[in-house]
Amino acid sequence: MVLRLSTLHFLHHSNNNSIGAPAAVQFPLGLTEGGVTRPSLSLLPPSSLEPQQGKATLLCLVSKAFPSDWTVSWKVDGSRWSSGVVVSPAVLYSGLYSWSSTLTLTEDQWRKIRVVSCEVNYGSNQAVMKSLNTQQCTEN
Repeated sequence: MVLRLSTLHFLHHSNNNSIGAPAAVQFPLGLTEGGVTRPSLSLLPPSSLEPQQGKATLLCLVSKAFPSDWTVSWKVDGSRWSSGVVVSPAVLYSGLYSWSSTLTLTEDQWRKIRVVSCEVNYGSNQAVMKSLNTQQCTEN
């Protein structure tokens, strides 16, 4: 497997260019594998006050991916979890896509689990995963 940092360049000749020189357009592609850019993940725990309100919402930020049809899934203590999951639409910025997903658990579920993971997959590419040990989340 070869991973490379690359940038796609092409020249665009514009009729609006008064001096007739080509305008360079640059699209950063980041870390690529066969035209696929693996995203970065951030996994944020619920606020310390939220469980007191009877729920716990975790946020998974998926950023700088290409193409846009990576799938997001959640695991709770190693098992796939689909209840309480919401995935936002992807947003295109600088040639790469970003989006988020939330997982909402009840206060009781949150207190019983040990590890929550957000995982993104695209075809046969290796999954990208971020995990959170719930015991390390501070309670106030």
